[in-house]
This record gives sequence, C-alpha cells and structure tokens, in this order.
Amino acid sequence: MTLWQIVLLASIACLALKFAGYLVPSSVLEKPAAARTANLVTVALLAALIAVQTVSTGTALVVDARVPAVALAAVLFALRVPFVVVVIAAAAAAAVLRLLGWAA
Repeated sequence: MTLWQIVLLASIACLALKFAGYLVPSSVLEKPAAARTANLVTVALLAALIAVQTVSTGTALVVDARVPAVALAAVLFALRVPFVVVVIAAAAAAAVLRLLGWAA
C-alpha cells in the first residue's frame, strides 16, 4: 500500500465517521453525560496537542523557550486577559528567551 492510498483511506474513514455522527439521535446527544463527555474530550485532545507541540521535537523531548511561553499564556488566560494579548505576550516571551540564548 502506498502512502497516497493510506492517506485516501484515512480520509474516507474520517468522512464516514463524520457522517455517522449525523445518524446519532438527538435524544442521545441531549443527555448531560454525553454533553459533558464531549466537552471534556475536546479539552483533553487540545491539551494533549499543546503538550506534544510544546515539549517535543521529532521523537525527542525538549525543554526550550516554548515551555515558559506556554506557561505565561496559561497564567494570562487564568487572569482572563484577551486572547490577542496572550498570543503576543507568549510570542514575545519566547522571542526574548531565544534572543538571550536560553534553550534556543
């Protein structure tokens, strides 16, 4: 199986899964447990993606300027700072740390 065949097969599987979601009755989706689970899974997947992108490069774990930048972003979010300000502050923190040569 070539790479393109795998990509096409995975794309078709994702599309089929998306269409299967439309077949779920609304009564199932309106239950509190289902709604809570859907919300928690979304947050968990996003947190996992952020963690992997922050502390890995290829197959190695790396602690560089991204880690303090994400920590700063988390603190600013906890303080309810607007999103644009959080992004700019985290990017500036990473840039300053890299400029200083810390974990470039």
